[in-house]
Amino acid sequence: MKATPLISAQELSNLLKTASNVVVCDCRFELSNPQQGVNLYNAGHIPEARHVDLDQVLSTKGAAGEGRHPLPAREHFAQAMAAIGISDNTRVVCYDANDSMFAARLWWMLRWIGHDNVSVLDGGLLLWEQAGFPVTTEPPEPAREGRLSVRDSLTKTVGFEEVLANIDSAERLVVDARSPDRFRGENETLDPVGGHIPGAANRFFKDNLQPNGAFKDADTLRREISDSMNGQSPDRVISQCGSGVTACHNLLAMEVAGLSGAALYPGSWSQWSNTKDAPVAKG
Repeated sequence: MKATPLISAQELSNLLKTASNVVVCDCRFELSNPQQGVNLYNAGHIPEARHVDLDQVLSTKGAAGEGRHPLPAREHFAQAMAAIGISDNTRVVCYDANDSMFAARLWWMLRWIGHDNVSVLDGGLLLWEQAGFPVTTEPPEPAREGRLSVRDSLTKTVGFEEVLANIDSAERLVVDARSPDRFRGENETLDPVGGHIPGAANRFFKDNLQPNGAFKDADTLRREISDSMNGQSPDRVISQCGSGVTACHNLLAMEVAGLSGAALYPGSWSQWSNTKDAPVAKG
């Protein structure tokens, strides 16, 4: 069953009252302090939500040449999701603090293993609390292990060599989700080299959001994202960022806008900038 890409706080509250097979995933994380996501979860989360960690579940450890957050094996990821109670027929709702960058990564990864019954809580925990819905410090009930199959992927990925070859062929458009200053090669604090992949366009993931952290409406997203695509069709777009996380935010926004079909470059700039002789553009 396919779910809508986004779900509002009110819709989630209604769902939790009426449906029995729902798993809510708290994806909060801080890149500068990897333990902080667990700390925030323990300090208060949506009742029965289960913490899903970027470092432990949504990525794996790899060499520098693989990027900061390489994708785990699809089978290993499915096993981790089954361990928190997710099965093939489970409705999954993901959230984080309020900008949905980590929730979007889980949304994309579940679709990557063929599970389309997943939504992101629009506006995250912030709008949930502002709407007056409860949070708790109580841990959830122990999960009954689910049965989650690895099915045909509903998403697409590309690797370093494909992106490199595309610089000359220009058959596809790389869209970089990082902030404009990092795209230009300024204020780079995470990776060894500043700049961007030659020929890439820039669509900062936070431009998908309203000031309160909720996503812009579908028509606005469709207009803005189409402008950043420079006339390219969605299925010829490669979404990229620093390490393959906020790129998923742009892919989620494209799904909301009805612009499906773009691919993720999981290694992103953290792989590119650690690869010898990879070309770099600035400005």
